[in-house]
Amino acid sequence: MKNTQQIYGIRAVIEAIKSNEPIDKVFIQKGLKGDLSKDMETLIRKNGISASYVPIEKLNRLTKNNHQGVVANISPVAFLTVEELVENVLDQNKTPLFLLLDQLSDVRNFGAIIRTAECTGVDGIIIQKKGAAPVTADTIKTSAGAAFRVPIAKVDHIKDAVFYLQASNIQVVAATEKTENTIYDVSFKEPCAIIMGSEDVGISPSILKAADHMAKLPLLGEIGSLNVSVACGVFLYEVVRQRQELLK
Repeated sequence: MKNTQQIYGIRAVIEAIKSNEPIDKVFIQKGLKGDLSKDMETLIRKNGISASYVPIEKLNRLTKNNHQGVVANISPVAFLTVEELVENVLDQNKTPLFLLLDQLSDVRNFGAIIRTAECTGVDGIIIQKKGAAPVTADTIKTSAGAAFRVPIAKVDHIKDAVFYLQASNIQVVAATEKTENTIYDVSFKEPCAIIMGSEDVGISPSILKAADHMAKLPLLGEIGSLNVSVACGVFLYEVVRQRQELLK
């Protein structure tokens, strides 16, 4: 299994960005100064790369090497654009199934979702460039290697992906408790994409408004929600159940 790679040093990070390496996150020392660091930060912003400003102690824990105030994590998998992902799937003449993750932040939840996505025939997963859980060695391990098999696309904002999918005649279904409709009231037999929200706040209100349908899971106990990876699995297997009915 290929682990997440780390690079350090301002020039190394600049060259990695210019070479289109799949950088998940950059850690920058608070108060870092100099023209070269400004050039690096401009590149980071221009390319929509997630960055955090941290104390030097954090960088020292990340690497024992001379980091010059910056450490970057390179993902073990390559990412597509949403256009590449959708066009590749539509060219296959199948009924597409996509998964959108709105600000999911836990790498193990992410890995578990990727694993279930592979098992249920999901054609691709779409995440946001900033704020989303990175693809780390833990993600790969939790996914049981499925992260190498399910294409992943990154977008500036999940709403951009929603609009692009809708323009491609793919209905978008939001998994949320803020509706009276359950997953059994929604048809997943057509081309569709399911949005799952973050662990703490769910799907952003603006994205909920943009979705074609909203659906919830019926909860019969006292606890008001399921773990997001478990909920995602239930949604995806409802898609499998409905689509298998078409084959009978």
